[in-house]
Amino acid sequence: MKELGKSFKEIYRTNGWLFALMSLILLASLALLVFSLVTLNPNAALVKVSYSDVGGYVDGNWNGMFAFPLFAILFGFLHNFLIIKIFEKHGSGLAYVFAIITMMLVLGTFVVLVRLLGEA
Repeated sequence: MKELGKSFKEIYRTNGWLFALMSLILLASLALLVFSLVTLNPNAALVKVSYSDVGGYVDGNWNGMFAFPLFAILFGFLHNFLIIKIFEKHGSGLAYVFAIITMMLVLGTFVVLVRLLGEA
């Protein structure tokens, strides 16, 4: 755990852009978590839970929407931990790539959630 803290401090001191990107990922994931928890509607009998090119929007139980808060937690905390580990083992280049991909996944999750809520 001490190595993790040392690596985090090294990222903060030497790679300001990577630290800023990690902070942005955390903030976007927290926003996704709050937005997804606020929009859960346990009173609804059916909600749109996914989209398929073959069948269109798929109805399901509102419990299926718990995937979005789970994604928010996964992206916000686990992926930041993985960025630090990648930085330790492979350097800042690969850590930047992973951080950018993670940010795109967070934004993509927002888009999917908003589209599903718009169809409900």
